[in-house]
Amino acid sequence: MYARDNDATAQCWQQLPPGGHVTAAADAFRMLADPTRLRMLWLLCGGEYDVTTLASAVGIARPAVSQHLAKLRLAGLVTTHREGRRALYRARGGHVRRLLAEAIDAADHHITGTPDHD
Repeated sequence: MYARDNDATAQCWQQLPPGGHVTAAADAFRMLADPTRLRMLWLLCGGEYDVTTLASAVGIARPAVSQHLAKLRLAGLVTTHREGRRALYRARGGHVRRLLAEAIDAADHHITGTPDHD
């Protein structure tokens, strides 16, 4: 059980978050609803990739990878920086990594029938 799940913090779940936060979160979830973007983001959680390397890793064309990365950047899920002529992409930070890990763990529980955590 996570510390944030105990009764002392349960009160935060009694209040709705601000509308802008909900919209941004929904946009992020919408981006993660695509299996290719989910695979790409998984890799980006583990390190930096350029478009060519990422295209090879997920088995799709470079233009498609570029389009997916643009959407992930718009949703605030990835960042980029340049090294010479190459643009390198990575997951935006710990929140994105934990969100993705939790989603995959929840899917594992659903598929394997493993009981949920309290």
